[in-house]
Amino acid sequence: MTIILPWLLAMAVLISLSAFFSASEAALFSITPAQRDKLDTESRRQRAAARLLQRPDRLLSAVLFWNLAINLTYFAITARVGLLMSDSAGSSEAALFSAFSLLTLIFLSEMLPKSLAILRPVGLASQLAMPLSLFVRLVDPLMPVLQFFQLVLRRLLLPRFQAEPGFDQADVERAVKLSRDDAQLAEREQRTLENIVELSEIRVDEWMRPRRHFLAFNPPVNLSDLQGQMTPSSYLLVTERDSEDIQSAIPLKNIARLPEQHLEHHATAVLHVPWVATVADALQLMDERQREVATVLNEFGETIGILTMEDILDSLFRDDTSRSGRLFSRAAIEQVEQGCWHVMGITSIYRLGRHFNIDLPGRRGLTVAGVIQKTLARLPESGDECQWGPFQLRVLEIPQQGHLLVELRWDRASQEQQ
Repeated sequence: MTIILPWLLAMAVLISLSAFFSASEAALFSITPAQRDKLDTESRRQRAAARLLQRPDRLLSAVLFWNLAINLTYFAITARVGLLMSDSAGSSEAALFSAFSLLTLIFLSEMLPKSLAILRPVGLASQLAMPLSLFVRLVDPLMPVLQFFQLVLRRLLLPRFQAEPGFDQADVERAVKLSRDDAQLAEREQRTLENIVELSEIRVDEWMRPRRHFLAFNPPVNLSDLQGQMTPSSYLLVTERDSEDIQSAIPLKNIARLPEQHLEHHATAVLHVPWVATVADALQLMDERQREVATVLNEFGETIGILTMEDILDSLFRDDTSRSGRLFSRAAIEQVEQGCWHVMGITSIYRLGRHFNIDLPGRRGLTVAGVIQKTLARLPESGDECQWGPFQLRVLEIPQQGHLLVELRWDRASQEQQ
C-alpha cells in the first residue's frame, strides 16, 4: 500500500485539476452576453473572466489542451498502479481499481463540477478566472502549432467544407412565395413568414409602447413598490437616479426569484435604439446582446417609448396583432358596417394601407391621428371631419389618454367604377 500511496495522491491532484478546467469551461461558456457586459464593469476577478471570453477560441483550445494532458497522465498513472496491484494482490483487484478510477474521473471531474458550474456560472467564473488566465497564457506558445494541426485535419477530413452563406431577407421572401403553392404548409406558418418579412419595413416608433403606457421606477426599487400588480409592459423598468431615462429592466416572470429590496441590482441594462430603426434591426441587436427591452430615442436623445421582446414576438406569431391591441385590448381597424370602419388614432398609415391593400399618401411613420391633425391644421376635436385620400374621416371620441377613435368611410366599389 505504501508503494502506491504517492501515485494515489497524484491521481487525486489530477482529478482536482481536471474538475477545475471542466468547471471553468462550463461556467464561462454559460455566461450570457448581457452578463459578460456586466462583468466587464465589476471587480478585477470579474473583469478577468470577461477578458477570457473576448477570445473564446483561445480559451476553449487551452481548456481542452489541459484537460487532455491531465486525463492522459491520469490514465497512465492508473495503468501503473494497476500493474503494481496485479503483482501484489492479483489481476481481479487491479481490474476493479481501474474501473473505479474511471468512474471517479467521470463523476468528480466531469459530471459534478459542470453541473455545479451551470447553476452559478457568474460567481464561479469570477473565482476561477485568475488562475485560469495563467494556464491559458502558458499554452499561448503552443497555439500556432495547435492551429496548424487543426487546419491540416480540416483539410484532410473535410476538404470541401464551406461556410454556410448568410440568411437574408431575400431568402425569407422566396420562402413565402414558395409556401403559397405548398398545400402542406399551415396558414399560420405562412402568416408568420410574412410577419418576419414585414419586420424589416416597420419602424420601432410604430410598434413601441409610448411613455404613458409603461411604468418606470427610480432606484432604490423594492418589491412592495409594485403593490402586488403586474406592470403594463410585464417588465419592471428602472430609471437612472434623479432622471426619467430608463437604464435597466427585469422581466416580471422572474419575480419569484427576486429579493424584497434593491431590485435594481438584479436588473439587466436595456438597449437604446433610434426611432427610425426598424423592428428587425432592434430584434437583431436584442438577440445578439441578450436583452429583452429596448428604449426608443427621438432625434434629441429623449426616451419616447420602449420596445420589448414580447411585443416583437406578439407581432410574429399572432394572426392579427397591432399596437392598439396590445395597449388597449382593442382591434386597430374594426369594421362596423358595410363601407364603415372604426380605427384607433395610433394606427399607422402603413398598417392602414396594408389592411385595405392600397397605397396611401404621406410618410410611413404618420398615424391616423397625425393625418387628421395635419389636414385640419389644429388639434382635432370630437366630431371633426376631413377627407384624406379615398377616406372620409370623422373623430368619434377623444379619451383622456389622447388616443382618438376615428370613423372611416370608404366606398371601394363606387371608387373602382370611377
